[in-house]
Formats: sequence, C-alpha cells, structure tokens
Amino acid sequence: MKAWHILVVDDDAVFAETLARALARRGHEVAVAADGEAALAPRPRPFDAAVLDLRLAADSGLRLIPPLIAAHAGIRILLLTGYASIATAVEAIKLGAVHYLPKPAGVDEILQALGRVEGDPDTATPEEPMSVDRLEWEHIQKVLAEHDGNLSATARALKMHRRTLQRKLAKRPVRA
Repeated sequence: MKAWHILVVDDDAVFAETLARALARRGHEVAVAADGEAALAPRPRPFDAAVLDLRLAADSGLRLIPPLIAAHAGIRILLLTGYASIATAVEAIKLGAVHYLPKPAGVDEILQALGRVEGDPDTATPEEPMSVDRLEWEHIQKVLAEHDGNLSATARALKMHRRTLQRKLAKRPVRA
C-alpha cells in the first residue's frame, strides 16, 4: 500500500493522537482535527483518506462526508464510531463513505477498510436475531436520522420524554 495523506477527525484528543501516531509509524502522513471546522479548513495538499468519528462534540461526522468529498477529489472516507447502528452505517455509505467500522478497531483493520474497493458477498450473516434492546437502539437511531439529529423532534416522534431519549442515547449501544 502506498503512503497516504490521512485526516483523522475525532473530538477525543487522546484517541486521535494515538491513531495518528500509529498511522504515521506505518508510513502515512497524518493530520488531526477535533471538529468539523478544523477538518474543513483549507489545506495546501488534498487528503487521500479520512477517518471520521460519528459523534463529534457539537456535530456529526455524517455532515462532514459531502464537503470533504467536494474538497478532496478521490478521498476515501471511513466512519469510525463507538455508537454503531444500521441507520448511521447506511447513511454514511449513501453520503459517500467507503466503509464504516465500530470502535474499537485496530490500525490494520482501519487501513484495510480504507483500502477495500469492493464489497464482500461472503460476509457472514448473524446466527441469531438482534435482541430487543438492540432493536430499540436501531429504531431510535433510524428515527433520529429521519429528524436530522434533532432530539426534540425525535422524542416527539417516538412519543418519549426528551430526557429519557437523551439517557438512552448517552449509553453505549447494546450488542446485537
């Protein structure tokens, strides 16, 4: 694999710097941004790839995908998140990301995902259906995406108190 110019966008400074160092040790040139504004700042050289966190302090990594693609022709975007859901994975791919990985993900797994060009028809299917808790999480994520991340509108649509929704969203997603 050739050396890439990679942008890491994550509001967790320790994670972002750790990932940047690991990518640099593998021969890649890496820049780090903590938010959307820094990620979209003009650069003297375009990025070949970007690793975006889904949940940034005041924004969503999903919103950064189209402007990054517009600013950096041919950029390969990976959405990396500790809050994985089917709804956000589908939206990330529709918006132009080449891959979507749940945290934790190793550097080799991240580089492999960025380098993949085609889908894998032999991907294993789950042996068991999702748990009720996981189905609830997926439904909340779908409704949240339908309301463009607006918590109040999502709570109304789910007929749920806004604080209850906030508590559910603050938890890590339930395993499938």
